[in-house]
Amino acid sequence: MRKKVLLGITLAFLLTVLAGCTEINQPITADSKGFWNEYVVYPLSMVIVYFANLLGSYGFSIVIVTILIRLLILPLMVKQMKNTKAMQVLQPEMQKLKEKYSSKDAKTQQKLQQETMQLFQKYNVNPLAGCFPILIQMPILIGIFHAITRTEEIANNSFLWFDLGSRDPYFALPIIAGITTFIQQKMMMAGNANQNPQMAMLLWLMPIMIVVFAINFPAALSLYWVVGNIFMIVQTYFIKGPDLKASSPASQGAKK
Repeated sequence: MRKKVLLGITLAFLLTVLAGCTEINQPITADSKGFWNEYVVYPLSMVIVYFANLLGSYGFSIVIVTILIRLLILPLMVKQMKNTKAMQVLQPEMQKLKEKYSSKDAKTQQKLQQETMQLFQKYNVNPLAGCFPILIQMPILIGIFHAITRTEEIANNSFLWFDLGSRDPYFALPIIAGITTFIQQKMMMAGNANQNPQMAMLLWLMPIMIVVFAINFPAALSLYWVVGNIFMIVQTYFIKGPDLKASSPASQGAKK
């Protein structure tokens, strides 16, 4: 049932994104029609323009809007981190259940699923909680991209050494985005003694992907990534402080 719900949400998200992608070259205005334009792109565009008029800078406006977005989804991110930690604690018990119901026949596997769900309910753990922040962030990220490229006031302004609507000429922001993504991923994985090879691969794959995308996208989107990553690094430090200290080289050396 949970898989069906997740699949339905994912399909709805993809349809929304694909609907928005067909209008990438059309300016966003109050007259733009469609759910994607009216409830995602145009509101984001207007918020960025509002803060730009208030602060006198579209670059600073994107920084403020990024922080506001991160603050809005902060409760979800905190819940995700707590849920991930709880899942790590449950790993030994889940392993015992797998050993207990090692047979591959349908009845045994059904019993395994039932007892696993009971274990999640007992400790108030949602195995799908990690998906919700991603499902929320992706439309926002694509909406920011549309707002930047389809709003002339944003695309035609500059900030620091780069034009917001063009690629960073020195590739500084993409590199910083990649580095901060790596640091943030590393901090998120800290304290996970049962880290699998796929997670370890993501630690390197995600920063590389971010750098490649950031090089080819407007610098304003790279700015959004950098500010968002720095926010996440600070957030993770305060939430996972004990785990980070325990997994630090100094702490590991002291244990030895």
